Amino acid sequence: MAKAKAPAKKAAAKKTSTKSTSRKVAPKKDAATELMELFEHGLKDIYWAEKALVKALPKMEKNASSPDLKKAIAKHLEETKGHVSNLESVFSIIGKKAQAKKCDAMEGLLEEGKSILEETSIGAVRDAGIIAASQKVEHYEIATYGTLATYAKALDLKKAMTLLLETLDQEKNCDETLTDLAKGGINLDAID
Repeated sequence: MAKAKAPAKKAAAKKTSTKSTSRKVAPKKDAATELMELFEHGLKDIYWAEKALVKALPKMEKNASSPDLKKAIAKHLEETKGHVSNLESVFSIIGKKAQAKKCDAMEGLLEEGKSILEETSIGAVRDAGIIAASQKVEHYEIATYGTLATYAKALDLKKAMTLLLETLDQEKNCDETLTDLAKGGINLDAID
């Protein structure tokens, strides 16, 4: 009989926990009420993220062993500096001063990248870890720039949309380059 009651208790506990997490969240005082405000919030978030990447990428490059991976990271560092500039232009287009707001997601991804460096041996294993961490960052950026470009289109901000789509293409290309490097030998080298 005790066994029959245990699943019922688990089901009841699940029901309670689901109920407590499904409550509506009260908005902050500065919460967005219009798409333009949501767009601006997103810009501030990714602006912080890109500036943080400009600081983090040189460390990743220095810790990579593969010359091709080092080259890809160096290239993306230069592109990332351009992304910062593009975002400053987008802020200008909407008549706002470029302002960064701490991006919790990017902060977490960068911390994970730092952990990978500490938890891997120098060489192909670390390179495989750097690729994995970098692709997580790229996927976050791809999602963000895709969303912001869609908002810009809805808001009829054609110049902003063009800049955001340009950055989105570069993020996608970087992700493809990282995949090619992983499949092209780094992952296999990490097995040995």
